[in-house]
Amino acid sequence: MIDIGLTHIALPVSNIEQSIEFYATYAQMQVVHRRIDTDTEVVVAWLTDHTRPFAIVLIETKSIHPVLSPLAHLGIGCKSREAMDVLCDQARQAGVLVDEPKDSGYPVGYWAFLRDPDGHTLELSYGQEIGLTVEQGNI
Repeated sequence: MIDIGLTHIALPVSNIEQSIEFYATYAQMQVVHRRIDTDTEVVVAWLTDHTRPFAIVLIETKSIHPVLSPLAHLGIGCKSREAMDVLCDQARQAGVLVDEPKDSGYPVGYWAFLRDPDGHTLELSYGQEIGLTVEQGNI
């Protein structure tokens, strides 16, 4: 099968192992591909949550510019408000919760911002209707 459409986003990271742990913890993503580029010796890892053919490509580098923040972010939908609250509690204790959970109503839902090890922003949400909106083609 040939991939068509949006397939991935690439993020520069300073420590690939820390970033893999962050996205495994807060986005339930797993490494599906890992390599060291033979030409540049750069470490690369592809992560996915196995819900659709999409990956975050982590590329280890010494310089992280620009950082994906504050409004630029990756968005992750959680299975329940309670599951999101558990992750936010964990993020709060780890010192990576940037914006406390808030409910912005339909269609934005319940959401919070976290900061990954390099300062990129990850949004956790519950109740966003992106899939439904795309399916229905609402404007």
